[in-house]
Amino acid sequence: MICVALPGLAISTEAGQMTGRGLEGFYRAGRRVLSRCEIRVAGREPLAVQARMAAADRARFVGTLRMSSQAGPDPDVVVERNRHADGTERITLHSAAPHPLRLPVEVSLGTDLADLGSIASGNAGSDLAASVHGAGLRWSGAHGNASVTAEPPPSDALASAGLLRWEIDLPPGGSTSIELRVRPDGAGPLRAVGRAATSPLAAARAEGDDPRVAGLLRTSIEDLRALLLRDPASPGDTHLAAGAPWRCGMAPADAIMAARMALPLGTGLAAGTLRTLARTQLTGPGAQSGMIPGPRRDAGPHLPPQCTGTEATLLFPALLAEARRWGLSEHEMEDLLPAAERCLNWLRATVGDDDPYLRDPYPGGPVRCETQAHAHRAALLGADLLDAHGRSGGAALRQWAHNLRTAFRKDFWVDDRGGGRPAAARAPDGRPVPHLGAAAVHLLDTGLLGAGALAPGLLDKVQVEKLARLLGSPAMDSGWGLRGLGAREPGFNPFGHRAGAVRVQETALAVAGLAATGYEKEASSLLRGALGAAEVFAYRLPEMYAGEQRTRGSAPLPHPAACRPAATPAAAGVLLLTALAGIRPDAPAGTVTLRPVRSAPLGEIGFTGLRVAGAPFSVRVSRLGLAMVEEAADGLQLGV
Repeated sequence: MICVALPGLAISTEAGQMTGRGLEGFYRAGRRVLSRCEIRVAGREPLAVQARMAAADRARFVGTLRMSSQAGPDPDVVVERNRHADGTERITLHSAAPHPLRLPVEVSLGTDLADLGSIASGNAGSDLAASVHGAGLRWSGAHGNASVTAEPPPSDALASAGLLRWEIDLPPGGSTSIELRVRPDGAGPLRAVGRAATSPLAAARAEGDDPRVAGLLRTSIEDLRALLLRDPASPGDTHLAAGAPWRCGMAPADAIMAARMALPLGTGLAAGTLRTLARTQLTGPGAQSGMIPGPRRDAGPHLPPQCTGTEATLLFPALLAEARRWGLSEHEMEDLLPAAERCLNWLRATVGDDDPYLRDPYPGGPVRCETQAHAHRAALLGADLLDAHGRSGGAALRQWAHNLRTAFRKDFWVDDRGGGRPAAARAPDGRPVPHLGAAAVHLLDTGLLGAGALAPGLLDKVQVEKLARLLGSPAMDSGWGLRGLGAREPGFNPFGHRAGAVRVQETALAVAGLAATGYEKEASSLLRGALGAAEVFAYRLPEMYAGEQRTRGSAPLPHPAACRPAATPAAAGVLLLTALAGIRPDAPAGTVTLRPVRSAPLGEIGFTGLRVAGAPFSVRVSRLGLAMVEEAADGLQLGV
């Protein structure tokens, strides 16, 4: 159970007690400020009966006790704990006993003040000694201090045992509460970015024949808001952390992709993310000038680790171009255009005049399929962006993209008895790496141009059809979403990160791309699978889960190392649903085009509170697959 309102976290099991084992505790900015918080009433631990997330940042735990000798099997005291990521816990005792109760309540507290990295590697250290501090306890260590304050103050505080005690009088049917506040020394109340009135994410809602759509969109938006961070260099700019608990900082490629999938909620997140990353962009002489720095990450069993900085650099101009279509203001565009131009200049300088491909930045690296898809999209959307602002370079980018398309359709298509497939990469010696994986979905994610048109892709029409059939096959569609690697491929591991596990981001991109190219059967199957998984995970989708085949009565298996919540799956929840309406805005032209999924796989579905052209946008898709705009910005016309 993870409560998130960054930079605050609260982690425990469903029992509700924080025992100090594993990751349990309250955290602030990556440091555990409290590791133990255990309650006993009359010397006994409440019997846990329910644990539920009330929102992304808070959870409710309920336990019971039998205090009356005549009560039989029925509990007569309920212990309710409402826990917040900001470091607040409210403990309420409710009595159903027929007579007054006097109950001793003890709360055992402790901390190691360890950082998350040390805890994850098993080097947290032992609990620190406590001292009595006001109406609570305080701990001091080499990395700072933390304290717990109680209201009402305890009747007794034992520093040596880390114990606070109260004598609670409960009348028949009565209740009483104790509130604990956990904070590092000198820190004020936590002001989570996502709770601010100026949140960049619209409070959109979904409703329809399938009741699950409301829960998925609501939880996705809550999780995105919980993961928002401010850039210390410019606190007005917000971006998404990659995920909790392991990746509470920015991952550039993930942050851009999540902001792109969340564009139906407004352009504010995209603008803040791009401005934050523009401040990290490499400048000056050298081959890396114009790049957005990013770490390397695993690429599965058949390819070496890849550079996420390359991906982020290519996604930057694409996000800016699409944010413009969704309604990003002109003055924000002008501020960000120079950074986008530097990304595009890096692309042109890196590929040179003779090579149609963007190769790995590391010597001896492969030519990756997904990198070419990102580069092709960046070139076409970037050219569109440059032309719109009277900048030069658009024609050269389109010509390079044309050359890349021509070469890719020949060099990257691997013929086989089934009709062929796109290669995952080409090795340095030119041999294709033929393994089918979810990275191929980027070939369908071509990007949005003007007048509701999608940019051309790297594959021709016949190749797109073959890829669509492959993505919809049992080898790739697990029944819970798209596998990272086909089940029949060498090295397949249902738990393997990019080797078989389902990553919701890739499933959502597949659903949107398949729907846009007319392969609604395959898109609908993947959508239903992801929605089924979302229901099992209480609509808080993890960044990945096992790619085991769905069977009658089964459930998706959680991945033990997955972040939950995480930015990309939360944003993917938005894309999964809004793809059904096929919203393609062109705010500069004052139009919005709708290309709904005609088969209406979830029946009727309606959205309210989306954002297009800076104004609320509501749309409904009927059971017949017909879309109707119900609210839009003044003057916004329906495109054809």
